[in-house]
Amino acid sequence: EEQTKCVVEALFSDLLEPVKPEGEPPIPFDPVVVASRLRRMGDQCNMDFERVSSEALAEVLKGKMEKFGAAVDSLIRSWSNQNPELVYETAFLSVSVKLLVHVAKKGLAMVHPNQLINVINGNSQVRSYIEACGGWVRM
Repeated sequence: EEQTKCVVEALFSDLLEPVKPEGEPPIPFDPVVVASRLRRMGDQCNMDFERVSSEALAEVLKGKMEKFGAAVDSLIRSWSNQNPELVYETAFLSVSVKLLVHVAKKGLAMVHPNQLINVINGNSQVRSYIEACGGWVRM
């Protein structure tokens, strides 16, 4: 969970503006490198969010970020139906990052790292997958 926080904050630094760490101890990996990998995963998601029919996504695109997790779940189902070879956890991370970048670039809502941190850490399947890989450093 702590690594996820560092990685997402590094991703935000790259996407939006620098997010100052809150005096945390040094970590044994470079979250900027991992955030770059995560960004590339998001870039692989070829969904056009403006053309997807999802009530939760429509709410997020109106700036209601409390529906972010539900929108990601809906988008994963849609994308996985079109691409059955996708591994759920990879699709989850790709879609989460792509949607967050989309919302941030459009200026549709106040986007904060906690939204992505909570979505990733709140998904036990994705969290277990990251842990099974040996953490973010081996993702």
